[in-house]
Amino acid sequence: MKTQDLKDKSTDKLTGELNMTKAITIALSVVVFLLFTICIYGLILKDNNGVFIPLMVVAFSTGSMIPINIISMKKIKEELKTRN
Repeated sequence: MKTQDLKDKSTDKLTGELNMTKAITIALSVVVFLLFTICIYGLILKDNNGVFIPLMVVAFSTGSMIPINIISMKKIKEELKTRN
């Protein structure tokens, strides 16, 4: 997200975007945690590991979006602080 884009948006829109990003990040964190848990359970207790290894890759790649969302939230918070 570009800084110029944040400066052009209204405070209400930024607040809504911040709340939406928080909700998405929390939901994504829960889903990634559940996916990791299921994969670890499957790798340890099940004989067929062919399904759980690719799911672990999906969990890693999906989990990499969480820091991106956190960085985006920090930028929005900084912009809101400069306005207040």
